Amino acid sequence: MYSSAEYLKDEKATGLTFHEGSKIQVISAGAVAGMTARLDYLFLPTTLSANLGRFVIAPLDVIKIRLQLQTGPFFKNSSFHSLGSTIDKGALPTLQNLLRNEGITALWKGNVPAELMYISYSAIQFTTYRASSVALQKVFGEHQLSKLSETFIAGACAGATATTATYPLDLLRTRLAAQGTERVYRSLNHAIYQIYRSEGMHGFFRGLGAGVAQIVPYMGIFFSVYESLRLPLSTLHLPFGTGDASAGVLASVLAKSCVFPFDLIRKRLQVQGPTRLRYVHKDIPDYKGILTTFQKIMRTEGTRGLYRGLTVSLLKAAPTGAITMWTYERVLKVLIKLDSVYDETR
Repeated sequence: MYSSAEYLKDEKATGLTFHEGSKIQVISAGAVAGMTARLDYLFLPTTLSANLGRFVIAPLDVIKIRLQLQTGPFFKNSSFHSLGSTIDKGALPTLQNLLRNEGITALWKGNVPAELMYISYSAIQFTTYRASSVALQKVFGEHQLSKLSETFIAGACAGATATTATYPLDLLRTRLAAQGTERVYRSLNHAIYQIYRSEGMHGFFRGLGAGVAQIVPYMGIFFSVYESLRLPLSTLHLPFGTGDASAGVLASVLAKSCVFPFDLIRKRLQVQGPTRLRYVHKDIPDYKGILTTFQKIMRTEGTRGLYRGLTVSLLKAAPTGAITMWTYERVLKVLIKLDSVYDETR
């Protein structure tokens, strides 16, 4: 099926890495990993079913987005009302307010575009990472570019490409999750139609600059930390081969914490436009760009304002990173073994 010449060599590795596997194998492993991270969000091999994750990660997404879109100052009381919207102190008051006013089904607002985004994102991300690694090795050679630099650049390219390709789905997820009791959009199709009609194609890419500014360093940091930790942790002989998962957790937490302000700015920019004052928080300011948004948040909310929703984000990112990398490594290994068996039987 594929000759041995189609595989990249990683002289430092004793096991599988992103640099091994054919293009179709990397695409398949990446897509499966992305889907599994969504479905098995709290994966425990012997106790929890795959469907449990779907009911956990979507509510975390909604709560995080609601927290990121809050623009009021921080108060000691759990919440206060301003311009018809409720500003909550943290994740629990946000959850309570959401359930009280919108019902339990509101926890899954925007879940359809989110599922489509994550599955597509993973396949594009892993494919671009491999292609970028190949290109860098061809341009610089094996000894002209350090392993860390190659990993960082390839990860950044993978993140930027996947973010741009799936960005309309991300924006749709944010807007649907930000809807309160007043329904700005009746359905996903209605949202697509209304955004295109009133804002044009530009409307689907509001905040893309912040998204790329966030994901480039995020993916660079993530893959660099992951590749640095994966092999050392694999020597510890952790149960279920969780060295990959542990490396994924540490890489996700560190990378997400470093770039979170860009994630918050992206969310604020995604809800700009003619519907800005119709979402659950009806006092969202008018933002024009990354720099002016950053300055306005610092002036009115302080540094803490840039980190609204970080705790919820880390609760989601840590297990997602673990499951994604654990699944990717094992699916890719299975695909390569199947390929070898096929070659031997031809």
